[in-house]
Amino acid sequence: MGVDQRVCATVSTVAATPSPDLLLEPLSLEADGFPARTLSEWLTTFHLASVVLDPYTNESSWILNTAARILRSFGGSAARTNLIVTATADEARSFLGPLAKEFLVFTDPDRAAVKAFGLTTLPAFVFVRSDGTINAVAEGWDAAEWRTVAKAIADTTAWTAPSIPAAGDPVSFSGTPALG
Repeated sequence: MGVDQRVCATVSTVAATPSPDLLLEPLSLEADGFPARTLSEWLTTFHLASVVLDPYTNESSWILNTAARILRSFGGSAARTNLIVTATADEARSFLGPLAKEFLVFTDPDRAAVKAFGLTTLPAFVFVRSDGTINAVAEGWDAAEWRTVAKAIADTTAWTAPSIPAAGDPVSFSGTPALG
């Protein structure tokens, strides 16, 4: 049929629905920390626009500045922008540097969110609507695929999607296995 299987495997606009009981633990910026909450609690008011990163790979470090730029562009929208890092709190802080204070960051050392979202490759850009469904996801880095996710967020939130790619963005790469 001539269908590009890589594209079909990495961009999805019809993905599985993760359990509303999935616990997402935010990176604590305060001594007493913030409690873990379920996905349904995080979605009470806002959608989630998440970039999922593996700090143990070059590929996730290559996309960090681009991910921050894209998430900043949705900062005032009805999407709660965040980073999900497959590491402990200390490892996430070390990997993200000052971005750990700029963004909501969830730690996922056991990759429970990665599994719940059905991800096979990282980095990934995931849009979870407030009803708990994954509306769009891109795995690895391909500007057109991430632009598709950004457009889904913009359309849903009546926002303007950022330009993707932009100057300084990396060339396309396939990413690394999501489960390590």
